[in-house]
Amino acid sequence: MPDATIARFTGPWAGFSNFEGPAVELDGESYDCVEKAFQAAKTFDPGARRAVRSASTPGQAKRLGRKVALRPDWEQAKLSIMEHLLRQKFQHAALQDLLLRSGGALIVEGNDWHDTFWGVCTGCLRGCQGAGANQLGRLLMALRDELCSTGSIATSPRPGV
Repeated sequence: MPDATIARFTGPWAGFSNFEGPAVELDGESYDCVEKAFQAAKTFDPGARRAVRSASTPGQAKRLGRKVALRPDWEQAKLSIMEHLLRQKFQHAALQDLLLRSGGALIVEGNDWHDTFWGVCTGCLRGCQGAGANQLGRLLMALRDELCSTGSIATSPRPGV
């Protein structure tokens, strides 16, 4: 693929979505996708984590994650936790192939739900259209760079989860 932009995690790029498997682990518990594990990591409350893990869909898990009592270090920990979970997900050969197929493309977690930390708002009337730090896209591109330069993606030590 020539250098371009992957602007949405749909179609051939759906595997980049945190709503897609494979399963990852958080504190000895298996979660069927990164989204559920990430939402559970927001809290230290075992009951809330259990509810997020057993949510019927990643979207439901995300909604539950908005209601949990946030751990006190969440703002400092969330980026390293996401990286830890993505490193697990991208141990799978099919997902490594997906990263490699993206070539030198800019990977952008484009969204219309105003997420300007993990992505870039692309369809908005609130004035944030085009704004975003794209942290998820940046992490995916860093994993791709690591895979291209070393031939593998190292697992990260367990962050403070």
